[in-house]
Amino acid sequence: MNLNPQPIRLFLIDDHALFREGLLRLLNSDARFAVTGACGTAEAALRELPGAGADVLILDYDLGPESSLELVRRLTGDGFGGKIMMVTAGIPDRMALEFIQLGVAGIFHKQHSPEELTAAIMEVAQGRVLIEQGYLRNLVSTATSMGAGSTARLTERDLAILRSLVEGLANKEIAAQLQISESAVKASLQTLFAKTGVRTRAQLVRVALEQYKDSI
Repeated sequence: MNLNPQPIRLFLIDDHALFREGLLRLLNSDARFAVTGACGTAEAALRELPGAGADVLILDYDLGPESSLELVRRLTGDGFGGKIMMVTAGIPDRMALEFIQLGVAGIFHKQHSPEELTAAIMEVAQGRVLIEQGYLRNLVSTATSMGAGSTARLTERDLAILRSLVEGLANKEIAAQLQISESAVKASLQTLFAKTGVRTRAQLVRVALEQYKDSI
């Protein structure tokens, strides 16, 4: 039994040096985390991330003149293997849907406490899709106004799994809620990936918001 698990490796991108340095001090003081790098620009991130081995990338939405959306597109296109968590003062709803479509695993607002932030990082690292429920209501409205394409036929279990993903539950919690095994949850997720043509849990959340909001 491993009593000393490896710390979660983090990389920070925020163009506000004061906030970035404060966040670095907070995370470096927590034994659960190891900060492998930090920078203030997309250009520096693209240069430094490949060698950083980050499990979770903490990314500010507002990078000044640079586009965080273009950075995420570049990272996902280049096969970045870590999870991406947005830490932001606010993201326009339509933009948030684009981030979710690209596979961003979390959207966290800066007004919350440091304790809530570290808890959110832990959840994202463990594979959860973490988007605040109040924010999701706005995303549902945005998805409706954007319209939806053709939808695949889903079973009641498929819809229950989607509902649980939108709630931010992990596989173990979904299994307990639906009274099924974790292996059954994993199998259902693979079925949903195949039916919807997506590859990540975050993208499934986007599909749920865009195409199945009236069913979940």
